[in-house]
Amino acid sequence: MSSSFAGIIGGAGVVLAVLAIVIGIVCYCMLQHKRFSNRNSDTGSSDPSAVVELRRGGGPGSSTATTIPGRNGAVQFTIGELEQATKHFHESNLIGYGSFGLVYKGLLLRDGNFVAIKKRTGAPRRELVEEVAYLSRISHRNLVTLLGYCQESGYQMLVFEYLPNGSMCNHLYDDRKDLTTKLEFKQRLSISLGAAKGLWHLHNQKPPVVHGNFKTANVLVDENFIAKVADAGVYKLLPRTDDAGPSSMITINVSQDPEAGQMGIFSEMNDVFSFGVFLLELVTGREASNLDAFGSNETMLQWVETGLSSNDFVDHRLDGSFTSEGMRDFMRLALQCMSFPGERRPNMEMVVSQLDGILEKEITLTTVMGESSTTVTLGSQLFTS
Repeated sequence: MSSSFAGIIGGAGVVLAVLAIVIGIVCYCMLQHKRFSNRNSDTGSSDPSAVVELRRGGGPGSSTATTIPGRNGAVQFTIGELEQATKHFHESNLIGYGSFGLVYKGLLLRDGNFVAIKKRTGAPRRELVEEVAYLSRISHRNLVTLLGYCQESGYQMLVFEYLPNGSMCNHLYDDRKDLTTKLEFKQRLSISLGAAKGLWHLHNQKPPVVHGNFKTANVLVDENFIAKVADAGVYKLLPRTDDAGPSSMITINVSQDPEAGQMGIFSEMNDVFSFGVFLLELVTGREASNLDAFGSNETMLQWVETGLSSNDFVDHRLDGSFTSEGMRDFMRLALQCMSFPGERRPNMEMVVSQLDGILEKEITLTTVMGESSTTVTLGSQLFTS
């Protein structure tokens, strides 16, 4: 095309004027194409076509849902559409329960896409609409996409993209053997790295977005076991303590940073603490139910060293899939994330960098060595300089 332009430029002056108009039109079209393409970049949802289709209101039955005017495409679903998607919220479609309420799997008839619908009782709130509009604009490969909401018939509902493999709870400590997956150490490292990138992206927003309720149950995996962080910022949509009592805002969980206080005020460092608990669960393969009494870094260190010295701390399914060096670095990072006071913790950018280095080194060492450690290094040896 550039050679054609050169020929035109060499022509008469009137042709130059026409050319200037043509170039202006081409540049405008290219700009619009770039804006549209960015929505389908590798930092978006695992199913970008579904998200774009929902946000532009296309597909059969599109009249059943609308976008919020001026809100960059968050979808306002009708209760009729969501009832159709879930067979009137039949118990066969109930897949879980979270801080926001019951979670249903649904199939949108308008475009044939599966979604996860979170439902709770509650009167319509303008704050929910505004928060959903904001959160739905945050898109990243390692974040579960919030598609929209519904506030009708005494219910508040949030609609998310659906991930078929569920949360990491199913693959770490679910009692049902058919759901328990044997993930080797490098896979768990990769999952932790993906989750860390999701949190980092949230913290990198202007202003930063604090997750506020990060835990293993909120780390989902897709069909390729790519980690996606769910429920980012959803804690803001729950009733405040002054509206619903001192203990009703968030269900108490052992992943919550003791420094977060009782008033529901969270910072990025509180997310980092919760991420450290997640790393411990990845290593042990067990729910960290005995972490709620921890009040200092010293007690955590003592607990970890005691567990390691008994050779019963690391998940037995990891036997033969890790090096002592990789496990040591991973555990040190987990404890750094859970340091007291919170100012001593690394930020999520540093966590991502360290996990990336541990994973790269682990891949290199296991490839060169041909095999990994079959036993766990004792705690007294693991944390020596």
